[in-house]
Amino acid sequence: VISVLGVDQWLSAEGIDYRSLLFMSAILGFGGSIISLLMSKTIAKWSTGAKVIDGSEGTTQGWLVQTVRKLADRAGIGMPEVAIYEGPANEEVEGVLGHEMSHVANGDMVTLTLIQGVLNTFVVFLSRVVGMIVDRAVFRTERGVGPGFYITVIVCQILFGVLASLIVAWFSRHREFRADAGSAQLLGSPRPMVAALARLGGLQTGILPESVKAFGINGNAGLLALFATHPPIEERIAALQSRAPGQV
Repeated sequence: VISVLGVDQWLSAEGIDYRSLLFMSAILGFGGSIISLLMSKTIAKWSTGAKVIDGSEGTTQGWLVQTVRKLADRAGIGMPEVAIYEGPANEEVEGVLGHEMSHVANGDMVTLTLIQGVLNTFVVFLSRVVGMIVDRAVFRTERGVGPGFYITVIVCQILFGVLASLIVAWFSRHREFRADAGSAQLLGSPRPMVAALARLGGLQTGILPESVKAFGINGNAGLLALFATHPPIEERIAALQSRAPGQV
């Protein structure tokens, strides 16, 4: 796509064509994020072995579908696809459903995709700008680009990528607090979500599917906490318990 659009010719005899470089970076940055978003539902179902249900499979499935429909109506969104996978029983499922429905209502997946796309764009853009500067100033390359450019680009993309992941993780933690609050609002009380979080906090990670462990629902400590996509469960429970009635 980049070649067809002709934006891969960002390096000219005069130096960097910043407009072409930014355009190319945006295609790379947003392209990956959008493709990931489009594939996410399929990957989630495949990785957990989840099967889509319509409520006709049994009493439990019928209750689940009806609960999702009720929460979707309260949140003012369309009825989402409902799927189940084998796992430990969760009596506080309404709280969890309210949490996930709040993610949908808040547009968190789309927003996170856009944030990731913007950050990816600047990672690609800035790494090449820095690479060109180092190649010319340190390696004294006068025409085109030399090995110093490629080495610097690789190093910068790793470093800038790590910094970008900190921003994405911070936003992800922030949206988890919002989704917890949204669950409390949809259900009229924070109690179901508090109970669900308390149960999650008491689960041993060994009984969770490997694909679910990767979601980081139990939080991390120290420097790893900066890269965690979910806040510690204790902090989420405290935030819910401190909410005033009707507060989101």
